[in-house]
Amino acid sequence: MIDGKKVLYSGMQSTGNLTLGNYLGAMKNWVTLSDEYECFYAVANMHSITVRQDPAQLRKHARSLLTIFIAAGIDPKKNCIYYQSHVPAHAELAWILNCYTYMGELSRMTQFKDKSAKHADNINAGLFTYPVLMAADILLYQTEVVPVGIDQMQHLEITRDIAQRFNALYGDVFVIPEAYIAKVGAKINSLQNPEKKMSKSDENPNASIYLMDDPDTIMRKFKRAVTDSEACICYRDEQPGIKNLLNIYCACTEITPDEAVAEFSGKGYGELKTAVGESVIAVLKPLQDEVARLTKDKAYIDSIIKENAEKANYYATKTLRKVQKKVGFPDKIR
Repeated sequence: MIDGKKVLYSGMQSTGNLTLGNYLGAMKNWVTLSDEYECFYAVANMHSITVRQDPAQLRKHARSLLTIFIAAGIDPKKNCIYYQSHVPAHAELAWILNCYTYMGELSRMTQFKDKSAKHADNINAGLFTYPVLMAADILLYQTEVVPVGIDQMQHLEITRDIAQRFNALYGDVFVIPEAYIAKVGAKINSLQNPEKKMSKSDENPNASIYLMDDPDTIMRKFKRAVTDSEACICYRDEQPGIKNLLNIYCACTEITPDEAVAEFSGKGYGELKTAVGESVIAVLKPLQDEVARLTKDKAYIDSIIKENAEKANYYATKTLRKVQKKVGFPDKIR
């Protein structure tokens, strides 16, 4: 705990353009958490390089992501928003934890299998040990709560396993983190393949709504969204396209699925798509305006980067020194 609050940790990779799923499934929920938790939000640019990146674009996307965090309403004075690469303890703890993680555990990770299939020409060691760096991210801040989607539960479980293994050897070094799963908007799926998560790396440009899409583009993508031939607006797994549209509408309007189904009773898919598009445009407009304003204020963003890196380093270093002492590394001479 920090100042009587439980610690919450999360992060996003600084690659590509953020989608509506990133916003509704994570960032929108983060805004409300700082009153209850001491929150650390990382721009996870170290994770990003498991796949080859253009250096200039990676730097640009990192700054853009940090700016979007703030524009979304995540107060950088109440929350620690920082670049992962500005805190060396992430890499240092990851190396130590690598030595307490088993090859079999890592080889079973779904994301390693998926990314290996997509990037067969670059199956690197970082891609394999990615979950250990993620464990270090979480454990460095003695995190008690981690907001995760269903697809990230496997990463949290291996983090818990590593922490429990280390604690069994050396005592209560790490807090064992628990999952926080939002009930609404936790998983926003592709508009073209509604049984898959909406992804910023999707090759089909109509599959994802990007946070900086203009209103015409947003509406066009929703009108092209995959539905079905049942002509019934129901919230059920047998209609994944309709269920996905209703999930998006509920997350934007803050109503329940039952209320949404009642609202569209007797209406057609075209009316549903238009209404969902309009609700998304209304949600993204203030965000887009604030991103434009903050982007022009270079001095302010630079100050946040510096101040938050110092805060993250302070707490991360406390944990790292404790771990280094436990495993037998000598103290630094000061």
